[in-house]
Amino acid sequence: MEFRAWCDLKHPPPSPPKLPASGQRLLSSRALFLSPPAPLSLSAVLSGAREVHLPPGPLYRIEGTSISIPCNVSEYEGPTLQKFEWFVYRPAAPDISIGMVSTKDPKFPYAIFGPRVQSGDVSIHRVRGDAVELRIKQLRTEDAGIYECYTPTTDSKYHGSYSGKTELRVLPDGLWVSAASPGTKPSLRGRGAASPPLQLTLTESQELELSCTALSESQQHTHLSVSFGVSAPEAPVGRQTLQEVIGVRRDFAVETDGRYGEQHRAQELSLAKLGDQRYRMVLGRIRPEDAGTYHCTAGEWIQDPDGSWQQGAAGAPSPGAHLSALSASFPASQLLVWASPPELRLRSGDALEFLCNASGLPSRTPHAAYTVAWEVGDGLLVAQLDTEGVVVLGESYANREVGKRHISLQKLAPAPGSYSLRIESAQPGDVGDYRCVVRAYVRLPGAELQEVASAKSEPLMVHMKSEAVVLGVQAWLATPSIYRGDTAEVLCNISVDSTQAVRVAVGWWAEQEEEPLVKMVASVSREGVAELSSRASGGAVSVDKVGLLCHRLRIHGVEPSDAGRYHCAVTAWVRYPDQSWYNAGAIKSRSVIVYPYALTMDTLFIPLIVGVSSALFVGITVLVSVTCCFMARLRKR
Repeated sequence: MEFRAWCDLKHPPPSPPKLPASGQRLLSSRALFLSPPAPLSLSAVLSGAREVHLPPGPLYRIEGTSISIPCNVSEYEGPTLQKFEWFVYRPAAPDISIGMVSTKDPKFPYAIFGPRVQSGDVSIHRVRGDAVELRIKQLRTEDAGIYECYTPTTDSKYHGSYSGKTELRVLPDGLWVSAASPGTKPSLRGRGAASPPLQLTLTESQELELSCTALSESQQHTHLSVSFGVSAPEAPVGRQTLQEVIGVRRDFAVETDGRYGEQHRAQELSLAKLGDQRYRMVLGRIRPEDAGTYHCTAGEWIQDPDGSWQQGAAGAPSPGAHLSALSASFPASQLLVWASPPELRLRSGDALEFLCNASGLPSRTPHAAYTVAWEVGDGLLVAQLDTEGVVVLGESYANREVGKRHISLQKLAPAPGSYSLRIESAQPGDVGDYRCVVRAYVRLPGAELQEVASAKSEPLMVHMKSEAVVLGVQAWLATPSIYRGDTAEVLCNISVDSTQAVRVAVGWWAEQEEEPLVKMVASVSREGVAELSSRASGGAVSVDKVGLLCHRLRIHGVEPSDAGRYHCAVTAWVRYPDQSWYNAGAIKSRSVIVYPYALTMDTLFIPLIVGVSSALFVGITVLVSVTCCFMARLRKR
């Protein structure tokens, strides 16, 4: 608490010189200080003294921003509604007080502040009876100085302080903010920076990435806050229409709210600082409602001596990108597919060709793709142009048995959305209903493709007049009776009736008691390559050709484990000009029984074993009986 001692004046001070009206108002407002105060009694001193409170200085603010300087009075006497007057001392004339605004006199301001008070740029706002705020909406460089809040006394005794002072320093605007490319400094400061936004068109579930450059050239220590926001596509740009997506605060905390908060928690939304000036926002899995104009906004914060933070400069929203978000769920009318001709009639070996036209396809981008495929029958894939533009043949059209067929699927230029399918050598197995199928995809953040739309053409019929291949096969045993250790021979006689060149593949199969399934014993491919399986007994197996269409299986050293029912299966293959193979038919023979009989020695060996065993049993029984009787008589003696 401050105590001031006043000296009694025996003579009043001389009259002041004549001053202008404003000066007279100033002197009249301070007349109480010029009058000799009454001596203070000890009780008055102990009861407290008037105190005027202002925030400690210096206060730093940025030109063009606003400020509110609070002032209140305590330990006063009189009415609770106190009067307040504000003065400023400029650095150029630190001893001259300039009246700014008053709660009791509307004509109080000096001429230099009159227009600003009338326009509302400078005002005094009463918070309560003994507290006010000096408000300046737009600070100017010349507003720097010492600010004094004065309270005319209502006390019966004059003691205490009747005014308080604080210093205000106005800094030039050094904040720069731009959504331009990194390294490109805007030509205007943050609140005036303007550049045309990027025009982006993304599909649902794609990723949006935006960059923003923000820096401060202020010599005073400040903190920056950077925020990314979005406004509706047709809404005017402004803070009232801007919804914040994500922002980094002055204390470096990253915050978001609303539906963007859920995306941030799911790690689909992020904001990172790259280097000293650049900030990057990444919004993954965008949705149609994310469409709009995205802006970057920066703010500069200054800490007052009391520890509180005040926002200094605030950059206007800098446009970064105008986003048009397409729905990944394409309308049914958007993707259309049709094919031609509706029907084909061919002969075996002719070329088969279809045309497919599609409209409403998404453009091939890193986040959107489509495939064009041909299917036959119940969805069997013939060929497909995948998302990377590579042709993939169905498994039935490219394998070891049929070879690789000459099938082409290509995009026709310059017609957009037109594709042709061509099979060089049609086979009887190519008969059926063909459909052109188009599928649209979007790529998720994890690089996974998600199908969002598909369409099929009407079925196209393929008819073919084929040349029949008639097969016949018969299996028999070369020797009706087979004994253990002999070589069993299973012959397979084949007949083929066809006008085409036919190759046959032969296989022998066995159904044995020890094996629950039919087992292949040996085979000969259409190229004449043999494949042999192992036997349970470990014996050898061989195959050979004993006639033009007669093949033989030999089981060497047949054992009881080889017993079973054997048959041979024949497949006819026709080769086409494109070097592919066609399965023209298959047939299997009736089964023959392979049963190895026991040898003569095997039949004699069993009675011999039985006889020897019986003789030994009888001999041992007689010997034991005689010995027991003899020992009994010996004991009686």
